[in-house]
Amino acid sequence: MVKLINQPTVYKNGTLCSPEESASLSPSKKGTMAYSVLTAHNTSGNDAALRLRFDAMASHDITYVGIIQSARASGLEEFPLPYVLTNCHNSLCAVGGTINEDDHVFGLSAAKKYGGIYVPANIAVIHSYMREMFAAPGKMILGSDSHTRYGALGTMAIGEGGPELVKQLLKRTYDIAYPKVIAVELKGKVRKGVGPQDVALALIGAVFANGFVKNAVLEFVGEGISALPVEYRNGIDVMTTESACLSSVWCTDEKVRQYLALFGREKEYKPMVPQEGALYDAAVVIDLSLVEPMIALPFHPSNVYKLADVIANPEEILGKAEEEGCKLLGLERGKYRLTDKIKDGKVMVSQGVIAGCAGGTYDNIATAANILKGKNTGDGAFNLTVYPGSQPANLALVKNGYTASLIESGAVIKPCFCGPCFGAGDVPCNNGFSVRHTTRNFERREGSKPAEGQVASVALMDARSIAATAANGGVLTSALGLDYEEDFRPFEYSPAAYMSRVYNGFGNPQPETELVYGPNITDIPAIEPLKDNLVIKLCSVIYDPVTTTDELIPSGETSSYRSNPLRLAKFALSRKDPGYVERSVAVRDGKDSDALNAAKLCGVKGSVSVCSAVFAVKPGDGSAREQAASCQRFLGGGANIAREYATKRYRSNLINWGMLPLLDGETEYRLGDTVVIPDVRKFVESGADSVQAYLVRDGKAESVTLRMDALTDTEKQIVLDGCLINYYKHNAARR
Repeated sequence: MVKLINQPTVYKNGTLCSPEESASLSPSKKGTMAYSVLTAHNTSGNDAALRLRFDAMASHDITYVGIIQSARASGLEEFPLPYVLTNCHNSLCAVGGTINEDDHVFGLSAAKKYGGIYVPANIAVIHSYMREMFAAPGKMILGSDSHTRYGALGTMAIGEGGPELVKQLLKRTYDIAYPKVIAVELKGKVRKGVGPQDVALALIGAVFANGFVKNAVLEFVGEGISALPVEYRNGIDVMTTESACLSSVWCTDEKVRQYLALFGREKEYKPMVPQEGALYDAAVVIDLSLVEPMIALPFHPSNVYKLADVIANPEEILGKAEEEGCKLLGLERGKYRLTDKIKDGKVMVSQGVIAGCAGGTYDNIATAANILKGKNTGDGAFNLTVYPGSQPANLALVKNGYTASLIESGAVIKPCFCGPCFGAGDVPCNNGFSVRHTTRNFERREGSKPAEGQVASVALMDARSIAATAANGGVLTSALGLDYEEDFRPFEYSPAAYMSRVYNGFGNPQPETELVYGPNITDIPAIEPLKDNLVIKLCSVIYDPVTTTDELIPSGETSSYRSNPLRLAKFALSRKDPGYVERSVAVRDGKDSDALNAAKLCGVKGSVSVCSAVFAVKPGDGSAREQAASCQRFLGGGANIAREYATKRYRSNLINWGMLPLLDGETEYRLGDTVVIPDVRKFVESGADSVQAYLVRDGKAESVTLRMDALTDTEKQIVLDGCLINYYKHNAARR
């Protein structure tokens, strides 16, 4: 089904071969589609060290207030490129009174003042809108959401933390070393009942744990692409984020031209295909004809099984997931349950959700309606909810009768909203088991609170098998071989769905417009530059294999406070390590005697920054939200220590907030350890890859070696200045 080729591979005659088989072509990395797109957007003149400027950007309402506030503090005058502000994450006011809508009003006023594009709440999911209105072959788009992926349309898109978008707003660049480019060859044709989520999960299951495509660009090629509808390709592509890759790009064809033509953008189409002899660092080959319905069990999209295997062997497979879940959640055996969902040999599901940028496409929902036609979801505990990704898709589903069909079957249709992806909508009941065509199933992400005795489970599946499960009254069911009508009425775009509500002010800023502030929108706290020496107290130590950004700063209702940095910071690690905030604040406020005395014990000279720190084995998987780093910073954080960083974007977030992304592959750290780094400013300035530090424990100091992967000159100065905002202020003063 999925084959990994861990060696250089060459594109020849529409397929992949070894360099030896293509020597006559003079294989070159410059023949890839990724090279052509990256070099067209590179301003450095150096292929090895890219400085990229993007064609457009997008943010949603968890991130855009902080981005605009940071840019304003750094000298923003107007948006220099199309910047789309969507309101798809906090459309539902879970907590906090007026504060969600206050942020939306702020967003509209900012779009008017600086010349932005504002998509009101419930009109479109961020990525659905960007696919429909902006993505096109050869473009690059930057988004403050990790699932910023439009590769199926020939666009290289990257999800990053907010500070990287701030740089673009200030006409700076996105700086990165030239990435690995890995070919993904699609062969064959998918079978009936197999959907895009199944293909995506098969890929993720094969490449995530081993880091095969980490921080690489995935380039999709092969004859298998041609038979896939564009929305099917989009559904695979958006999930590549869960492989930990940097970006993606696909060959384009007549179907992509037709897709763009639907939205009045046919002129933006151009064919994209690798050159003969394009050389890749490695390759993945997927035989689509062998892919079958898949399921990602809790608590990660890479925890993938064949759905048929789970249905046939539920005791064994769910028992294993149950045991792993107890360890991950820190619960006694039996406190987290999955095997109790097995009734008479069948797995019973309590909830189904089809939603968002992955599941909420017109094609997925129409197909689900076909599967449920003439059937119903039953009057038991199981319920099915469906969220279209955009109002144009929603309108077409209504006009073509699919919405009516779904409602008649017992499904509930909800607005265009990302909530189920991160715990702000359709939170399952305690001990509930939800199957979802969404993007993630991390622990606690669905909204439960294990610390309060609430534990629920989410498994990822394709809309087809979710609909089959719904038609079977909540019994876990595969859509493979199911008898249903595959064809559906074609999507027709109605511009009115956007024209009647979306504000488009790009190129027409109105600087006289006053920004509208609600009481929860506060300024970003002042941050000190890095001093001569650094003392860091480990206020949280996490030995889980992977630590997600949702654990570092929980999503869901806490995100309502995203525009109040200090208030949001109180939720940092709240579901993973409830004592972290108090410990970190004690260090920040000078009340931790161990941290204060460590510098004296080690005899350092000069000024000293005393900060908190987090140790985690592999932090930063998942969301691009910068708050995973900024909340630590506002609580007094000065560094992370890790065995490795799960994503480039999390490491960048640390740097942009002035925190050192340190590495240590050997030391066994304990909660309460203090680490002293003498001459830390000199270490950062020098660009050295390691520094001798002292681990202080029980009043004794021992030498340890800390590493740090190379920083660019700009990143060095950001860390020295204390954060990106300081960097821009100090740059102005330096000039």
